[in-house]
Amino acid sequence: MLAGMSTRLRVSIVVIGDEILGGFVQDTNSHWLAQRLHALGVPLERVVTVPDELDAIREALLGELSRARPRVVLTCGGIGSTPDDLTMEAVAHSLGLALERQPDIDARITMALEWTARQGVDVTDQHERSMRKMAMVPAGSYLLSGAQGVAPGVALDVDGGSNAGGATIVILPGVPHELQRITEHGIEPLLLDGKGEPQHVAELQHPYPESTLNPVLERIVADYPDVHLGSYPGRVCTIRIKGPRERVEAAMALVREHLTTLDADEGTQRLKAAWQERWAGRESPRPAS
Repeated sequence: MLAGMSTRLRVSIVVIGDEILGGFVQDTNSHWLAQRLHALGVPLERVVTVPDELDAIREALLGELSRARPRVVLTCGGIGSTPDDLTMEAVAHSLGLALERQPDIDARITMALEWTARQGVDVTDQHERSMRKMAMVPAGSYLLSGAQGVAPGVALDVDGGSNAGGATIVILPGVPHELQRITEHGIEPLLLDGKGEPQHVAELQHPYPESTLNPVLERIVADYPDVHLGSYPGRVCTIRIKGPRERVEAAMALVREHLTTLDADEGTQRLKAAWQERWAGRESPRPAS
């Protein structure tokens, strides 16, 4: 068994783009991927966002590859034709690999250039060089199905790949509809299908301050270490528990029992009323100045 290898597949996401870090573009890709992974029962351990810089991409990539395996590392963005699209180069550099021309991608680019020329546009040598850049992938990469554009996703196995207990790097475009199509048709059947353990999720909302449930939440953490517990405060607080169905339902039964106790206590009812009044004051519109 490889050092640091576990039996359950895990996923990391490295989001690449100055436009995301600058606040110009919202990262919806990691949110969508997190939902898909949750449905498959494959744990998403972390999301890292880095700028369009070789050293930053390399640092993030090597950091994720150093974590427990088997693992899939998804990179999103940075595989276009402009000078700041550095993901392919960064992945190759991180693993000590050369870049090589991928014939299927190169054929797609040829068709795209021919289509551009038919529209009456002069395709210069410089324009063609920048487009051909997208066909250069780390040596040993293989093409993923599902893409319709000229920048399809590719994957690269490390130490035998995630299916053999190692790691697989998946290089995806940042365009959401392309990323989603490749994930559904190229990644899930090949790398993720049947690898996860879908989790049961139970939610409950209550009108009390979050801290009033601390005693029962602490008990759940101690007695149910195999479930994931989250408490999200607000005017209406949400308790979310996920894990094996029987364990989740047993833990949630403790929360309901605790809430029944709070409902029967006069002091807690006064606290609830004050809490709701406090939130009502926050949410009421301010008079125009």
